[in-house]
Amino acid sequence: MSLVAGLAVRQLGQRRAPSFASGNGRLEAMDVDVAAHAAGRLAQVDVREGDRVRAGQIVARMDAAALTADLHQAQAELAQAEAAIASARSLLRQRLSEERETRSTIDERLAELRLAERRFQRSRSLLASGAITQESFDADEARRLTAQASLTRARDAARSAGAVIASARSGLQAAEASRASALARIERIQADRNETLLRAPTDGRVQIRIAEPGETLPTGGKVLNLLDLSDVFMTFYLPAGEAGRLQLGSEARLILDAAPELVIPARVTYVASAAQFTPKTVETRSERQTLMFRIKASVEPALVRRYERGAKIGMPGVAWVRLDPAVPWPRRLQVKLPPPP
Repeated sequence: MSLVAGLAVRQLGQRRAPSFASGNGRLEAMDVDVAAHAAGRLAQVDVREGDRVRAGQIVARMDAAALTADLHQAQAELAQAEAAIASARSLLRQRLSEERETRSTIDERLAELRLAERRFQRSRSLLASGAITQESFDADEARRLTAQASLTRARDAARSAGAVIASARSGLQAAEASRASALARIERIQADRNETLLRAPTDGRVQIRIAEPGETLPTGGKVLNLLDLSDVFMTFYLPAGEAGRLQLGSEARLILDAAPELVIPARVTYVASAAQFTPKTVETRSERQTLMFRIKASVEPALVRRYERGAKIGMPGVAWVRLDPAVPWPRRLQVKLPPPP
């Protein structure tokens, strides 16, 4: 018994690890929804199911009549604010000019007062010596009082002009604030109008037209479903011993049930970091009882674009991976592709 056991152990130790592994899966691609940014009526859908679209391409349009009316109103408010600004600036210039004139008048009245004050002082001296009459002295005193009153009125006018200028500046600031508000409203409305143009978020193919023109959609209501053909892949599962030998970027081969004569090249782009139970639709009952690792093998985007018309998402098939890079692919797993359309 011990001899038989020893031979069995020796044979087990000499058994070579498999160079290839395979798992069942389906050809998949990321799907993306095109949805309404705000509630409203769907006015137009510009693409049909199966159409190829580019990132940023307009694929549908929401009704923008109300936003257009709001935009015209905001533009009228902007024009009104611009006119108010022009008027306020003109009024401010006028008030500043009046203020300069008032200050010039103050200088004139101050000079007149100084002259009248000197004449009054001289007349008082002359009156004391009897060189002039009382009547002449009274006239010079009256001129001095008149000059004082004129200077007081000029200074009062200057203070009033300062208040008027402050009011004019306040009016200009209010008009400028109205213009800024109108510009902000126009910018917001234009942004809302731009969002009525529904664009493809990525290159892809229209899979489903979910809504049709005339329908009223809520915020986030779906209009189209797109397939992102820049990321076509097959997900499958391998046991820990095989998944542990895989490296990201390792070569893979995909064989679809609908075209078993073709072998599609791919690369491993994802290996799960934690084991999990496999789906019931993929593995047998015995395999489901074992923890497996999810693997993702992706097809090069350039190859997908080359055979885009023939790409059928959802097709079942088998994914093969090479666990030992030193071992060449067997003949039956050599790349075999149809002539490009």
